[in-house]
Amino acid sequence: MNKTLQTAGNISLEIGRKLFGLVFVFSGFVKAIDPLGSTYKIEDYLHTFGGFFESMADYAFPLAIALSTIELIIGLNMLFNIHIDLTNVLALLFMLVMTPLTLYIAIKNPVTDCGCFGDALIISNWATFFKNVVLIAIVILMLIYHYRFHPFLTNRSQFVAFFLFIVIGVSLSLYSYRHLPMIDFLPYKVGVNIPKAMAVPDNAPADEYKTTFIYEKNGEQKEFTLDNYPKGDSSWVFVDQKSVLVSKGYHAPIHDFNIMNAQFDDITQQVLNHPGQTYLLIMYDVSEASVEGAKKANAIYKKAVRSGIKFYALTGSNDEDVKRFIKKNGLAYPFWKTDPTTLKTIIRANPGLVLLKQGTVVGKWNWRDFKSSPAGIK
Repeated sequence: MNKTLQTAGNISLEIGRKLFGLVFVFSGFVKAIDPLGSTYKIEDYLHTFGGFFESMADYAFPLAIALSTIELIIGLNMLFNIHIDLTNVLALLFMLVMTPLTLYIAIKNPVTDCGCFGDALIISNWATFFKNVVLIAIVILMLIYHYRFHPFLTNRSQFVAFFLFIVIGVSLSLYSYRHLPMIDFLPYKVGVNIPKAMAVPDNAPADEYKTTFIYEKNGEQKEFTLDNYPKGDSSWVFVDQKSVLVSKGYHAPIHDFNIMNAQFDDITQQVLNHPGQTYLLIMYDVSEASVEGAKKANAIYKKAVRSGIKFYALTGSNDEDVKRFIKKNGLAYPFWKTDPTTLKTIIRANPGLVLLKQGTVVGKWNWRDFKSSPAGIK
């Protein structure tokens, strides 16, 4: 009987080890192939926490690479039983940081999406916390019964594998940063028809909120609803209003895409319904954009104009910054306005180039790869 229980325990530990490893490999991989997406998420966290954390926002990019690489190393070590004692300790330390953090995020909800699986898999903040509870339980059991794990590689081979995992993690991030994510999980990936992705089905459910009004009378505050608040009773003084999401409705995959001209006219439909080809040059912030990339786009713009292809440069920067940027770099193309967060979601490059045909994304390029676009520089 004891031998049967021991065998069952060993099988359970092996399943736990592989499950832990797979979760970390997946999490690390989807972050590694989208380092800018991880950077934006880390910046959101740091700005939300404020104070000292906000001052760390300048280091968000190296932190993003470090985070994805650490997750990959832990996950791959778990899967291949590499330096398992050290890996268990690293995994426990990692989970001791992440589990309380995700509990705080679940309670306070400073960001709606934790970003633990990048854009590949969006789960709620509470689901993230409970996932971490399961993972920390697994790693604690692995630490307790560490003597049951036996490596099948020599110490030298384990060291080589460990170093190789580091190289793989960093290389994935740097390659994806210099080009584009190897796998695009964004709403604007190649093949997506933007108008269709923006459409809301008839009778689609909308978000439902519970609204509470706080009034004060004789120094005492009381909460009311829309049905019973003291309308017309001047003895009650309005203090505050709270709205809590009760039921989430349907949200189109793309719901925040719009283009404004200099007169603040919405030209989104004009751009998306154009029957021919349209280039969108994405530059979410001109102050952080590559000057080399912006100048490369000049040649593409001129070639597009000669070929009758529409060309729109989109930015979230203010007019003065745009004017200075155009003058300083001798740019020929004008700019239109789009929300910078939307532009970051369209393409992970600054600048980046998107080719549309009748509203469908048919190509995307980092500025380093402009020469490979249909209107590329020869």
